[in-house]
Amino acid sequence: MSNNSILVVGGGFAGITAALEAAEVGHEVYIVETNPYLGGRVAQLNQYFPKLCPPSCGLEIQFQRIKNNPKVKFFTMADVVSVTGAPGAYDVKIKVRPRYVNANCTMCGECEKAATTSVASEFDFALTSRKVAYSTHLFAFPQRFVVDAAACAPGELDTITAACPYDAVDPNDTEKTFDLSVGSIVWATGWKPYDMAKLTNLGAGKLANVVSNMQFERLAAPNGPTSGKIERPSDGKAPKRIAFVQCAGSRDENHLNYCSYICCMASLKHVTYIREKLPEAQVVIYYIDLRTPGRYDNFMQKVAADDKLSLVKGKVAKITECECKSPILTVEDAVTGIKGEERFDMVVLATGMQPSCAGSKLPVELPMDEDGFIIGGAEAGVFAAGCAKLPLDVMKTAQTGTSAALKAIQNVVGR
Repeated sequence: MSNNSILVVGGGFAGITAALEAAEVGHEVYIVETNPYLGGRVAQLNQYFPKLCPPSCGLEIQFQRIKNNPKVKFFTMADVVSVTGAPGAYDVKIKVRPRYVNANCTMCGECEKAATTSVASEFDFALTSRKVAYSTHLFAFPQRFVVDAAACAPGELDTITAACPYDAVDPNDTEKTFDLSVGSIVWATGWKPYDMAKLTNLGAGKLANVVSNMQFERLAAPNGPTSGKIERPSDGKAPKRIAFVQCAGSRDENHLNYCSYICCMASLKHVTYIREKLPEAQVVIYYIDLRTPGRYDNFMQKVAADDKLSLVKGKVAKITECECKSPILTVEDAVTGIKGEERFDMVVLATGMQPSCAGSKLPVELPMDEDGFIIGGAEAGVFAAGCAKLPLDVMKTAQTGTSAALKAIQNVVGR
């Protein structure tokens, strides 16, 4: 007899959608998420398509649905270690890393105040630092702090523990493993930004005022490192000239060989951020092709009408910087054939979207293409969703989550 429970690996928009769709028709669902919070990449955005809503707009509704549905159980800071068995009867081993904060947490923040050590913030892509006792963002779900015990100075964990008035910090927390029995699996592990350090010709990781598109999202976000002010990382000044370099590492046989689908739309969206926050700033987008499929073409036409925006079809060969840390771009205009240098106050690299499972060994055998996207697995009762499957925007990500949930349900019901 088939097990009707469904495992969802990944708690981003695709995974949450798949879990809720399955749970709301009666299936027990388990979400396993490696981060301390649910919400995935969407939680790190300032706004997302199609309505340019803040991430809390869509995610808080989903979180309420999870809270109100007893059939959904989730585990954060958790990973799938192994999968054995067969479709309809899988045994899955889960490992949960210690959080050092229990359910008594009220988000009062006393643990963070007591912490003295700071490390680079993963949530803000190292644009700022975080304490070793931290919460990634205001609407993080679950609403509970995390203590990074491995980064604590000697005796610091004891100080943090003593500072909590609710006995929520547990210094004896340990790694745990347990087994789940499920009939189907939805694989929704999402995407990661392409490693900027590999884009050496574009100054990525070396030049202070060259940032990635996801770093720019954090700079524009009210809960970001600058409280939503768009400013140069080197000196905190508002940039007057900003360049966007499209296909930074995408459509390139030396990096990502494919189009990441959302990068052009993301840069056009970023222009709306600039116009709102820096109304006089001049913006140039250097592109190979501007790809704005379907209804997004109307958005492109609207943004392109901005008289302070220039769209230049051209390839950026390299980026250096002057003494004042302003980036200097070497660009060949594809229309005129003229090669020259342009100086800006800040540059945003539209880095590509790479599947999170690229370059890693999965705990279950799944067919992947050469870029790391999952291209099968249905015959094994495993169904890919979201950006684990192909580059997608948030709306299409949710649609693939629904599709994967339906297939997972059919897999267990039909046995």
